[in-house]
Amino acid sequence: MRISFLSRRRAITVGILSSLSLCAQTPPSEGQGIPPRSAPADYQAKAVAGNVTIAADFVAHAVPTPQGPLTTEDFVVVEVAFYGPPEARLKIAAEDFSIRINGKKMPTPSQPYGLALKSLKDPEWVPPSTEEKGSKGGINTGGNQGAPKPDPPKMPFPLRRAMEQRAQKVALPEGDRALPQAGLIFFPYRGKDSSIRNIELIYTGAAGTATLSFEQ
Repeated sequence: MRISFLSRRRAITVGILSSLSLCAQTPPSEGQGIPPRSAPADYQAKAVAGNVTIAADFVAHAVPTPQGPLTTEDFVVVEVAFYGPPEARLKIAAEDFSIRINGKKMPTPSQPYGLALKSLKDPEWVPPSTEEKGSKGGINTGGNQGAPKPDPPKMPFPLRRAMEQRAQKVALPEGDRALPQAGLIFFPYRGKDSSIRNIELIYTGAAGTATLSFEQ
């Protein structure tokens, strides 16, 4: 199934955050993922592998969480969901997925969410001012001209840890699971969103094989 994703990105993020708000009051344990939507048709793309339907949204460099979206410049993110017949179970693993962007010959395998944590940013966090202070009279004497600029301020560790935990909790739950299940998977990609023309999400896992196509 092919569908434009960049034009719908804002609406998709809002939809994901609406689903996430269902568990915002009681933070989920690590690996709980995202509440699945009511049906596979609620996602951008879907495909069938055996008796399981896989649905997905491409959300680019955004990382939706119940407390608000985060971003990562080093990874792109896909929300993926599994649906099956009543009482169905499936062994789920993020490593079952790979992604092909802009027709690249070799698809890129997914990476454990832990590798994406160090590149996370919170758009709502405002670092303290880094402006250089002048003399007591407010005049810059120029004594520091040519000196290297100070490193940008880092997010305090407690805030950084809380941000990382937000991403951990929405990662795709793995292992033998009752369906439906949904969560985020991560793929290394530093390109701009605007440079992405088409995407193939490739699944090879316990349910079989499937390819989900997204195209601008």
